[in-house]
Amino acid sequence: MANILVVDDQLGVRRLLYETFREEQHEVVMAANGKEALKSLENFRPDLILMDMKMPGMNGIDTLRQIRTFNTEVGVIMMTAYGDAQNMEQARELGVLHYMSKPFDLFELRDHVREILANKQEKDSSAS
Repeated sequence: MANILVVDDQLGVRRLLYETFREEQHEVVMAANGKEALKSLENFRPDLILMDMKMPGMNGIDTLRQIRTFNTEVGVIMMTAYGDAQNMEQARELGVLHYMSKPFDLFELRDHVREILANKQEKDSSAS
């Protein structure tokens, strides 16, 4: 079981990802925007963040920049319907592990999540 933070301004996407990863026995916290995501991180330590790129207020890149000031290790998958080369490069520089275009294939996303969490578990096991 892992902790996953889902950050997306679309309620339907948040609910879909919440249900999908709860079914796999993960603890899932949802946030509708960057500000809510940062607030949730005061009490929740995710192993992985699934974050939309374009959100009202603080976008995904700006939110991730803030997160990286206090957590450089958490894995991130960035999702967007508005991908461009500049955003992809900024995401890579901030350590985004996967960049998925919306609409995304849920099975592909789930496979990426499983792979990232398995790699994290393996890394954590070898560190102890």
